[in-house]
This record gives sequence, structure tokens and C-alpha cells, in this order.
Amino acid sequence: MKRNDQKILLAFVFAVVCVLMLSGCTPKANTSVPARISVSFVTSPLNVPSILEKQKRLFEEEFRPASVEWLNLTTGPQQTQALASGDLHFAHAIGATSVLLAASQGVNLKIVGVYSRGPKSFMILAKSDAIVSITDLKGKKVGGPKGTVLDQLLAAALKTKGLTEQDVDFISMDIPLAAAALESGSIDAALLAGPAALKAEDAGARIITDGQGLTNGTIFTVVTRDFYAKNRDTVNRFMNVHREAVDYMLNNRPEVLEMAAIETGLTQTQTDTLYGWYDFDPAIRPEDIVELKQTQDFLLENGLQRNKVDVEGLFE
Repeated sequence: MKRNDQKILLAFVFAVVCVLMLSGCTPKANTSVPARISVSFVTSPLNVPSILEKQKRLFEEEFRPASVEWLNLTTGPQQTQALASGDLHFAHAIGATSVLLAASQGVNLKIVGVYSRGPKSFMILAKSDAIVSITDLKGKKVGGPKGTVLDQLLAAALKTKGLTEQDVDFISMDIPLAAAALESGSIDAALLAGPAALKAEDAGARIITDGQGLTNGTIFTVVTRDFYAKNRDTVNRFMNVHREAVDYMLNNRPEVLEMAAIETGLTQTQTDTLYGWYDFDPAIRPEDIVELKQTQDFLLENGLQRNKVDVEGLFE
């Protein structure tokens, strides 16, 4: 072999070695799974995916041998506080208002999927024959949870008639109290959702309006930015399992509804009715972003949120 040929060969070998060394030093995506993965477990009003995922141990199978812990954190503030402290990794069914309020207070959150949309499941109900439309609520006592999707529904419904919450006597109370107050007659209308709304209707209350065309009642799956940065592969695998669970629900409706009825204590008829009100497709759509922006406008206008959040940034 000639000297020039030897030099060319040595240069080529040297180049290959350098490339291999550099590629070996290139940072790789973190594919390790935390030893413990915590997920919030919220069954109400009818969170069928979570019921299915827990009962069939779908995440336990996916992340074995990691420990999967289901935490009964049923309110938005409980979930965001646990996310901020690191006790909770996946807020799996958390409302838009809670996400925005926590983000506005400095909790660095990322929305990784939509859990559900259920405009028809959020309602304003009344028992009095004198209340047949939103206009009839003027000057009346209306009870329900302040700063929630239901409160947003009330504000949006009143706005369609040129009214605001200042035109009604709004009394802040949780859903069970509102249902009881409507039944006793101590309030004229109640903001109810899910099973509570169904039971109130069975007891003689009438639906004045629901969320259709007013609010989608979007619920999300959320993690912190820090957890996502360190465990991106785990988050992606979690959402893949969730998507498979939703597909299973579509193809095995009788089985999953029986499972949900037992878990929630609802009748089979109530479960079937409620299930029909929900869209569990986890894909994030452009209208979900628009809806979240409208929710932020509501919170800011009513003094419930002080600092504006970059809504689109929550999805990036």
C-alpha cells in the first residue's frame, strides 16, 4: 500500500472513531421510569377511563416494576397543591379553572391531554313554575360552586340575555348543598352537574339550560414541567395507555358501564345516560385552546384570577 493511501485510510479510521465517540457522548432522552408514579383518582361525575385504568391495572402493567399509586384527590386545588409539592405526578381529570388558577400563581404546568368534554353534563335547574328561562333568574337566588365551570356556565347564560351575575342573588355553595337547597326551596335555581343533576331532575327539577353552546366543561390531564422534562418517555407512555383505554371503552361499552356503575353507585340507566354526555377523546383540538382562553377571560373578568397566563404555552 502506498504512503498516500495509508494516510487516507488512517484519516478515514480516525474520522470514524471520532464520530463514534461523539455519538456516544450525545445526551439521550431519559427513558427510565420513576420508582413511584402517582395518579389522581377522580370518579365523579363519571370518569370512566380512570375507573377502567385502575380496575384493570393498566398503568401497573405498563410501568412494572414501578409502583403506581392512585391518590383520591377529588378537587382541583387538592391536585394542583399535590403537583406543586411533587406528591402527585399526573393530575388525571382536573378542571380548566383549577389549571389556570394554579398556573397564574406560579405552578409550572403542562397540559398533556384532554380528559373529557361534557357540556351537556353541566346544568342550571329550577323547580318553580315561575322560572322557565334564563331571563327569569333575574333577582332570584341561585346556588352553586363559585369559580368553577358551573359558575362560568351561569355567567355565559346570563350574558346571552344581557344580564350578569350582579342581576342574580348568587350564593356560593358546593354541589351537594346546592342540590339540597333547591329541593328544600331555599334557593330558586341550582348549578349542578352529573349525578346530582340527574337526581334533581328525577325529583322534579327542570333543566333551564346546560353547557351546550356556552361551555364545553373541558377536563385535562396535567403534569408539572419539571416532571415532564425529566420523564418525557414516561408521560408519553402514560398517554398511550390512556388512549388505548379510551379505545377499549368504545369497543366494550356494556362491560365498562357496568364497571362504572358499580364504582360510582349509580344505576345502570343513570350510568348509560351520563356516559352519553361525554367525549373522552384525549387529542387536543384547536377548540380546546379557544375554550381555555374563554375560561381565563371569565376568571379575569370576575376577579377570580389576577395574573394572565399564556394559555397556548400550557400546551407546548
